[in-house]
Formats: sequence, structure tokens, C-alpha cells
Amino acid sequence: MKKYVCVECGYIYDPEIGDVQNGIEAGTSFEDLPEDWLCPICGETKDVFEVLE
Repeated sequence: MKKYVCVECGYIYDPEIGDVQNGIEAGTSFEDLPEDWLCPICGETKDVFEVLE
């Protein structure tokens, strides 16, 4: 699965880890995150994330 990085703060969403503190289980792909999910560091929306190459 692809990792995604927040262009505002550098937080990396790794689907293998998820975002357990915010109710996102490990194994959840970025595309399957709820539309209202926010970056746990800076609070930005999903649309500021880019694929980590």
C-alpha cells in the first residue's frame, strides 16, 4: 500500500499502521479513510496529502 505525506506538516500516513488514536485501524488504505478524516498533527484535510514517492 502507498504511503501519503501531508504537505503542510510532513506527517506520513502509513496504511500498515493506520491512525489508531483516531479510530483508523491498521490496514486501512488512504482511499478508504473517511472524508472527514484530518491530519492528526496539523488538522488539514485529505486533499493536502500527496503520494510519498
